Amino acid sequence: MILLQVDEKNAQQRFDKYLRRILPNAPTSLIYKQLRKKNIVLNGRKADGSEKLQAGDEVRLFLADETYQKFTAVQDEQGKDNVCGQYIDAYVKLRDKISIVFENEHILAADKQAGVLSQKSKPDDISVNEWLIGYLMENGSISTQTLAAFKPSICNRLDRNTSGMIICGKTLAGSQYISSIIKNKTLEKYYYCLVNGKAMLNERITGWLYKDKASNTVRIYKDADEIPEKIRADADFIDTSFMSVRFGSNATLVEARLFTGKTHQIRAQLAAMGYPIIGDTKYGDGKINNQYRALGIKSQLLHSHKLVFPPTDDRRFADISGLTLETKPPAIFEKVMSY
Repeated sequence: MILLQVDEKNAQQRFDKYLRRILPNAPTSLIYKQLRKKNIVLNGRKADGSEKLQAGDEVRLFLADETYQKFTAVQDEQGKDNVCGQYIDAYVKLRDKISIVFENEHILAADKQAGVLSQKSKPDDISVNEWLIGYLMENGSISTQTLAAFKPSICNRLDRNTSGMIICGKTLAGSQYISSIIKNKTLEKYYYCLVNGKAMLNERITGWLYKDKASNTVRIYKDADEIPEKIRADADFIDTSFMSVRFGSNATLVEARLFTGKTHQIRAQLAAMGYPIIGDTKYGDGKINNQYRALGIKSQLLHSHKLVFPPTDDRRFADISGLTLETKPPAIFEKVMSY
């Protein structure tokens, strides 16, 4: 018999989802069969899998040790060491490119450099996700065993060549809370971007965005009536405010606040308004980009610089209730402003 106790990191999730995580090699049908036969019980009672877990709940699996080992993600100590080593290697490789802005029991806010992936696109990629797990393993917050039940990960995604703050869920509760405030748009997200020339902006712009998956580019439409009928159903409403905050020699620092968060929203909207971001090779102006190439700019100068958390009565997140987090943009921003 295997006895497991649910911790805070795994609370507030469905029992069947928890079981699929701790027994990833077991067919789902077999898990439900074992529940029906009371070979898997919750707090000593029969369960159907729909129960919401609480911290301290006891899970008993009346399975042979060899069966349990077969169904778990990592089956031997060497395998555990390999998994742990891979994540810690990823943490070490990205350690100088990602810094921690804020951390508590449930969440972590990190500041990533441009060029770092938020999440991997190919199996051999290293992203913020791998850095996060490696960091938590290295400091003893998680282990390969707890990783089987819940996998910490990012809650919002930044383009590879966009720098700035990204939020990670260390626990299931943290991931669920951040996902909820992103979904209901109460988490305020602000970005700095540099555009060429003097841009006098202080307005909130709405429109529609259509993503062409084949080219991974988006098109902006001011009104829904402008959208071709064949793609209208796939277009998304977008809402952004733009404000010029500082003028340099030949560039303007613009702050953008996202009210909706769609692919390439800020980059494409500014380009459509006639103010493409410096260094943006997808939506930018080639001639303008060439003017700044001598400074070593190879990607868009876009930085996620501020997050404002909403007030909450949830005691688990009291320390981030109304919290504002800010980071400085990369040094290249100041270099361009003086160019």
